[in-house]
Amino acid sequence: MDLNQSKWASDIENTSNTILDVRTPEEFNEGYIPKSINLNIYDASSFMSKIQSFNKENNFYIYCKSGARSSQACKIMSQLGFSNVYNLLGGITDWEGQISK
Repeated sequence: MDLNQSKWASDIENTSNTILDVRTPEEFNEGYIPKSINLNIYDASSFMSKIQSFNKENNFYIYCKSGARSSQACKIMSQLGFSNVYNLLGGITDWEGQISK
């Protein structure tokens, strides 16, 4: 499910969740949303292996640079049976919240 920035930001503050950054490690090192786990979607085997270790009932808030890769990650995870996956529309490019380095 796609969420706008304000809803996504509110949800990550108010719910138990896992925040996934699906950009490359180089992009992640340039700055990331606090508490994010970096899972590079371009490294397909590693990405698939790691997401399959997660509890499918948890809430997953997913972002990338602009929202395209995170949308793809949400679709993949939904197909694998994850029921609570949320894509940040506009990605970190449009993010107005805190960024860690």
